[in-house]
Amino acid sequence: MTRRLHNDCPASPLGRLHRLDGLRGLLAVYVMLGHIAPFIPWPPLLGRIVEALVSHGLAGVDLFFALSGLVIVQSMSRFEGRVTAFLAARARRLLPVYFVVLIFAIVVLAGPSPFAVMPWLHPGDPAHQIWQAGLPRPLWVHVAVHATLLQGMIPQGLLPDAEFALLGPAWSLSTEWQFYVVIAVLMAWAGGDRRGLTRLTLLGLAVAVVSRCYAGLAPFGWQFPRAFLPNEAAYFAIGIAAARMWRGGGVGLMGMSVVIAMLLGASHASGLAMLGKALPPLIWVIAIAAQRTPRFSLVRPVAWVLDHPAMLWLGAISYPLYLVNEPVGRGLAVVIGRMTASDPVMFSLLWGPLTLAMSIGAAAILHYAIETRFMRRRMASVSLPAAAPGAGSSSSGRVAG
Repeated sequence: MTRRLHNDCPASPLGRLHRLDGLRGLLAVYVMLGHIAPFIPWPPLLGRIVEALVSHGLAGVDLFFALSGLVIVQSMSRFEGRVTAFLAARARRLLPVYFVVLIFAIVVLAGPSPFAVMPWLHPGDPAHQIWQAGLPRPLWVHVAVHATLLQGMIPQGLLPDAEFALLGPAWSLSTEWQFYVVIAVLMAWAGGDRRGLTRLTLLGLAVAVVSRCYAGLAPFGWQFPRAFLPNEAAYFAIGIAAARMWRGGGVGLMGMSVVIAMLLGASHASGLAMLGKALPPLIWVIAIAAQRTPRFSLVRPVAWVLDHPAMLWLGAISYPLYLVNEPVGRGLAVVIGRMTASDPVMFSLLWGPLTLAMSIGAAAILHYAIETRFMRRRMASVSLPAAAPGAGSSSSGRVAG
């Protein structure tokens, strides 16, 4: 597959990546389903099937990181080494929606606990790992940490589970922001040509290996949460390797990066669970093949799904959808739990579909009312060099996260 991918599109420029934007939509919906499923009292057999299918939301986020690795190193070329301008553009793109959803999440957390109206959930269930019982203490510390996106950089012994305390999905935004700062500085050193992207890929893989060794040796209190950039460096590296391959050559680097990322992922589990941890890099290769060689028989169905208008639209609203689904679901759970007197069947029939519909609706409002306005300001402030037409794709001409 990698040989076919390389031979069909040698040195092709990175243009409008429609299918990778469709991948964003697919991943956002998958993560949302993974946030909904643990709260529904499924029959035992069906519950095991559902868990096997949608309990890999963190693996979906890993693919978001790979997308960022690909797109952000390409976007950097538009700023011609201007680190401050690049970071300001990313802030305008991400922070307005983030702060609106963060405030909403804090308000919802301050309300009644949804676990009181869902008696079928017990401590230790996956649901308790997704939603917090209430506002964390000390609240001002957690608010300050989330407002500055530092929740992924604090050792567990200082502020346990800081990345999930207020707005769970925001843990990955902290990781992304760390990546933006680091890649902006490193690209000024390594450059954005083929040699520079090779260096960045190898550096990312080396950091990921060292981070995995540290996690296996350090006491828990000195370990960093998953949102710490080195813990996710392998996935950014396979994205950068894809960007290197887009410049021509680099197939061997891509293959090596995927294998190392798969091995690192598998090292976090045992038995059959190793397969789920190792899959994201392989899925990334399939997505890249679907983007570059959509007529190739092995990936043609994938390309069709990712190119579907509905999937492209979900990709356009994927960022606010990813953030807002958790507080929307939590707030609805309290209301519907009281309306149905905690009847598990009625709760499931109402809460699941309404959470899906209202999350998508809220995300669309956030996208059109806030996100696109600030994106237009960003595009107006950046002059695109003629040699780099389009750094991504979506309804607004981008795929960047």
